[in-house]
Amino acid sequence: MQHVTIPQDRIGVLIGEGGETMREIEEQAEVRLDIDSETGAVKVESVGDPVTALKGPDIVKAIGRGFHPEDALTLLDGELRLFDLIDIDEVARNKKDLKRIKGRLIGENGRTRELMEELSGASVAIYGSTFGMIGEPQQVEAAREAAEMIIEGAPHGSVYSFLERKHNEMKHKGMEYHQYTG
Repeated sequence: MQHVTIPQDRIGVLIGEGGETMREIEEQAEVRLDIDSETGAVKVESVGDPVTALKGPDIVKAIGRGFHPEDALTLLDGELRLFDLIDIDEVARNKKDLKRIKGRLIGENGRTRELMEELSGASVAIYGSTFGMIGEPQQVEAAREAAEMIIEGAPHGSVYSFLERKHNEMKHKGMEYHQYTG
């Protein structure tokens, strides 16, 4: 059994209308969730395949960090899919700096966040003082590097160029992998 704590304002999202989301997570991840709506504490207990159940806590954490349940459940789509988190609060000097960094990560009308998702292939969520990513290892790595560049103050144009280069590399590797040799 593992314990995860999520923000109270995300408990409703985790449970879903009439408990629908919670039941879907329990069924697909082969876990049982015991949610304390007062504290945000969630017990995640394996009730089926232990390997599948290992993704249960990450699904709960991802929903707690702002991901839509559908995106969080993609963690079950393959052995290599992973959830990663950057705590922006650790690098921000104060609340004003945190707000500035979050603004840079989101971009005007959400454009930077959109481009990060589009070019890296990872799902991205900015919630509270965290920047979360879900995807294959190379997708998450590209999104993480781009986010770190933005956090360190790199110009957005440089970050977009970096992401386009990574996108092309991943696309090229994917094409080589499926190349017809006959």
